[in-house]
Amino acid sequence: MLTAVAALLAVPADAQGGKTIKRKVAIGRFSNETQYGKGLFYDKENDPMRKQALDILSSKLASSGKFILLERDDLDVLVAEAGEGMSKIGADYIILGSITEFGRKAEGEQKVFSSTKTQTVEAGVSIRLVEASTGLIIYSDEAKGYAETTTKQTLGLGGSAGYDATLSDKAISAALSQLVENIINKCMDKPWKAYILSEDEGMYVVSGGASQGISAGDKFIVYKRGKTVTNPQTGLKIELPGKKVGEVTVAQTIGDTPETELSFCSYEGEAIAPADFANYYISDK
Repeated sequence: MLTAVAALLAVPADAQGGKTIKRKVAIGRFSNETQYGKGLFYDKENDPMRKQALDILSSKLASSGKFILLERDDLDVLVAEAGEGMSKIGADYIILGSITEFGRKAEGEQKVFSSTKTQTVEAGVSIRLVEASTGLIIYSDEAKGYAETTTKQTLGLGGSAGYDATLSDKAISAALSQLVENIINKCMDKPWKAYILSEDEGMYVVSGGASQGISAGDKFIVYKRGKTVTNPQTGLKIELPGKKVGEVTVAQTIGDTPETELSFCSYEGEAIAPADFANYYISDK
């Protein structure tokens, strides 16, 4: 059973004919740290720029075809609980972001027979990518995006330069585009992991399933967790590389949603006691 489940969740792309196992990603807090548009009755939860950035990032990640995006209404609370909360999110990675800069300006030029008006928007975005299993930030960066539009009139003919609300989207999108590729590379470069949940009639039940690209016949490596040590310089706990103990082969996948999907696997390797499941993990590398 273990073999089947692990295989569903972690078969390497090379080992499975170019197959990509999708990573589960939750987008957490995306805040607007600028003062733009914050009036007397400003509501942080309904900030339009915050929602713009969140929607744009979600769309870009989804279009890559490499992620399953999880929606969690309580994600901010879980993230605030640090180590304990991270393990309850059900995601491989958590993305935290903020709009750090935003500015809009309009410039015009008036000539004898013509006039031009240019609207320019500049947006700065900061992103942090957190590995849910450890709570460590594995990628952090920021970028700026620009967008502008120009209208020209000659002898009173031509377009009129009204307020262009789409420039905000374009500037934020331009900034996020510079970061998304790095987010994708960081997530996909790290080994995919799944965990043994239980044993049922000789089969091992593993988290993950069809929506991640796991299917019957996939094979994954089973590792015993390495020892955890503390770095005296940073105070952070670091898990040493695990030891390969066997292999799982996926027999069947079940579940209707990414959160409820499971894989049933067979297992070949060193004996694993049910009480020790937490000390093992399944990986595609």
